[in-house]
Amino acid sequence: MSILIDAKSKVIVQGITGRTGLFHTRECKAYGTNIVGGVTPGKGGIHVDGIPVFDTMEEAVRVTGGNVSLIFVPPPGAADAILEACEAQVDLAVCITEGVPVTDMVMTRQVVADSKTLLIGPNCPGLITPGVCKVGIMPGYIHKPGKIGVVSRSGTLTYEAVKQLTDAGLGQSTCVGIGGDPIIGMKFIDVLQKFNEDPDTEGVLLIGEIGGTAEEEAAAWVKKNMRKPVAAFIAGLTAPPGRRMGHAGAIISGGKGRAEDKIKALKDGGVTVATSPTGMGQAMQKALTRA
Repeated sequence: MSILIDAKSKVIVQGITGRTGLFHTRECKAYGTNIVGGVTPGKGGIHVDGIPVFDTMEEAVRVTGGNVSLIFVPPPGAADAILEACEAQVDLAVCITEGVPVTDMVMTRQVVADSKTLLIGPNCPGLITPGVCKVGIMPGYIHKPGKIGVVSRSGTLTYEAVKQLTDAGLGQSTCVGIGGDPIIGMKFIDVLQKFNEDPDTEGVLLIGEIGGTAEEEAAAWVKKNMRKPVAAFIAGLTAPPGRRMGHAGAIISGGKGRAEDKIKALKDGGVTVATSPTGMGQAMQKALTRA
């Protein structure tokens, strides 16, 4: 099994006719993802690589039965694209777009919370169920079907972790990049809960970074609720306070968000923590051995 996406997922790409959207649509389709339609206002009626394009998400969902949205809309319109996906009542919206204004996401996040649609991102690599379905920009070839769930704020570190897991003979059930912006859709706890409920996920690798309190909150949830072994890595141990490191949400401010605090919370929650990015796969193996 897997979480969030599987062979039955029908994907609609918002922004399919843009250069980035088209490139990754082709990559996802080549991986085996069922791309049933695309949306670009004003270009409804055309076809791209045999994929029908619609003017609105409502029409795309009504005609194709699509239940997942993959968003490549530029930052000024990305929040509206998320809202349109929610209005069309898809099960899942995945917003890859980087640079979405925080003020736009404040309102959008509340609408998402009141809808049936789950949101991943923005500013994320998306998610993949290896060998079955890819909804995002991650390199599919490094993934291998298996029993380890991966959830991460960092796209690049996700790829590194997956490669280590694959090289160690530990395949992945589903890998989810939740994004590194201050305001996102699904958080660590939301994804951990789904992995906890998935009978075919035997362990989880969590990859966090400085900024915010999401990792501490996840650690507390793991300690209280998680029935499966968890390993983790926190990036940014040497980051100076007040300086943003990479992602918009990766900043230490007000005495909160330090890597040391996150690592301590995770260890207190029974999580096996890697001390460097090269040790993520080993940490997962150690966590499985301890279970």
